Amino acid sequence: MALSAVIAFWGTSFLLVVTPGADWAYMITTGLRNQSVVPAASGLLLGYLGLTAVVAAGVAALVASTPVLLTALTVIGAGYLIWLGASGLAHPAEPATGLAETPRLTRSSQTLRGAGISGLNPKALLLFVALLPQFTSAASPWPLALQIIVLGLVHTGSCAVVYSSVGVGARVVLSTRPSLARRVSRFSGAAMLTIGMMLALHQFAG
Repeated sequence: MALSAVIAFWGTSFLLVVTPGADWAYMITTGLRNQSVVPAASGLLLGYLGLTAVVAAGVAALVASTPVLLTALTVIGAGYLIWLGASGLAHPAEPATGLAETPRLTRSSQTLRGAGISGLNPKALLLFVALLPQFTSAASPWPLALQIIVLGLVHTGSCAVVYSSVGVGARVVLSTRPSLARRVSRFSGAAMLTIGMMLALHQFAG
């Protein structure tokens, strides 16, 4: 597999990773509510590893060639984002101070929620189903599945660095600013809600 193809894919995927979206909103909220961002970040990474496995197994080709199935997955992902966004607006996160706090998830719940956010994230579906295969080569001596796994790991590695930094940064910067933390949390919830609604409207309008 050509190193140039890996670098080109990394550049493209990294631009998507550093673009604020549902993953960012989740990590910001988690950074405010919990002492550790590891469970939430691990969940997001598990979702991307799951998508990598699906693409490597060839399931993505079936999804891409079945518009109804792709639409259904997008609608499910949009609905999940709408639910998370509405929950964030109703219960904005506050810095964990040991006093009255907003409800906090268990470590396993954080991981599962993170996996759902990344696994059902329409932006991630687009990257893995439509974009990732374009950086593979049938002429490469590497099996196609192995090429996909390598590219998937490259993307997941970028996510690990960026999303962990976002979560830790939110906790450090906003931990002593409760009012600002609430505003940022509400903004994150509104962002997820807006993204979900726009995706859903696009699907139904189409």
